Amino acid sequence: MCESMKNAKIRLCVTQDLSDAQTIPLERDQAHYLFGVMRRKAGEFVLLFNGRDGEYLAEITDAGKRRGVLTCVKQTKPQTMPPDVWLLFAPVKKAPTAFIVEKSVELGAAKICPVSTRYTNSDRIRQDRMQAQALEAAEQCGATYVPEVDKLVKLEAMLANWPDDRQLVFCDESLAGAAETLTAQKGVEKWAILIGPEGGFSDSERDHLNTLPFVTKISLGPRILRADTAAAAALALWQSTLGDWL
Repeated sequence: MCESMKNAKIRLCVTQDLSDAQTIPLERDQAHYLFGVMRRKAGEFVLLFNGRDGEYLAEITDAGKRRGVLTCVKQTKPQTMPPDVWLLFAPVKKAPTAFIVEKSVELGAAKICPVSTRYTNSDRIRQDRMQAQALEAAEQCGATYVPEVDKLVKLEAMLANWPDDRQLVFCDESLAGAAETLTAQKGVEKWAILIGPEGGFSDSERDHLNTLPFVTKISLGPRILRADTAAAAALALWQSTLGDWL
């Protein structure tokens, strides 16, 4: 069994419940990927997760061109949920946005929330594509949870309906200091991080954020970061200060 686990390099996210001896019929695209692209055969092993039941080692028991069946053998990881931190970001160009989604999953965001600001480069997104990117990132990084990607909403609408029990980290390039500011808020359990667009926040947006009682302002250092770099840096900083890196 140890050798089987060592050879199970492919991870798939499925929708079905997972348990010992559970059979999993594959969707057509998954069957094509597993058997047509990756050339896996009956008797070989893969890893499965569904965001609820942890990770399972599964044997390929039926391999066809358009269909297949996997049988769960044993659980290899328990279900692990990320800390309750959302990432809010203004969409940028296609490749940097894909980077933000991928790194958000790798760095343990529980939810990904695109927001439209005054200087946002794009006022339209492909929510389905971003959700697929999040799923692929979870498959590749060993996560057992896939964060939901929300639809794009205007920043002011998001702030107007903000939950009372969630603190919002406002990454403001005009400030200095971060870790000490976050550490002072250690009693807070629910968080979100807001990353602005490449053009930064407008003066009116910054003024409005500064008036909100649930906002914690931090700096990401003395250099201006690209939006995709800032998202990764902010999540890493939060995880190392308040998250599951401790």
